[in-house]
Amino acid sequence: MDNLILSFDRAVRTLSGTAIARRAVPGAQASALLAMTADERAQSIGLMRVNHAGEVAAQALYQGQALVSRSPALREKLGHAADEELDHLAWTRERVHQLGGRTSVLDPLWYAGAFVMGAAAGALGDKTSLGFLQATEEQVEAHLAAHLDRLPASDTLSRAIVEQMKQDEASHAQTARRLGARELSPPVQRLMRLGSQVMTTLSAKI
Repeated sequence: MDNLILSFDRAVRTLSGTAIARRAVPGAQASALLAMTADERAQSIGLMRVNHAGEVAAQALYQGQALVSRSPALREKLGHAADEELDHLAWTRERVHQLGGRTSVLDPLWYAGAFVMGAAAGALGDKTSLGFLQATEEQVEAHLAAHLDRLPASDTLSRAIVEQMKQDEASHAQTARRLGARELSPPVQRLMRLGSQVMTTLSAKI
């Protein structure tokens, strides 16, 4: 029951926008007010909205996995990673608003879908759950690297945020490997990539 209450609380904080970062915003000490054209601002808003949607899904994924995990040690690791991802959630939401944009209206859908996937992966055992986590983090790391190539050079704050997120995702993937993640089959990985493509395409616009 306690785990269910905690999961509900995390869902409310994730979707209500009340999550607060524990770490300072990366790059906040640098100028975030460099001149940006309207096209550059729109590009940054779309990319950071996608990143925020990804962090909404990440929170749900971790909660779903932790809820069914058989290992207290793994639940603790998942909780630590979720706390770091909560920073990402707050940073990206704040940055989207600073740029004059809004987050995706489909965020509740991304949360529900990711929660179900996380719980399903966790129900297959901790090794499979860790494999799902590793594959997810590796995909997100590649996705963030691509965003660094697409973010305007003038948007130094968004670039600093994405760079820190990329480092954290790589660390989470390494932790999953170290804990004995089981490699997922190619069809499952392809399905994960397809789901990611749907989310990124829709959340960039809606």
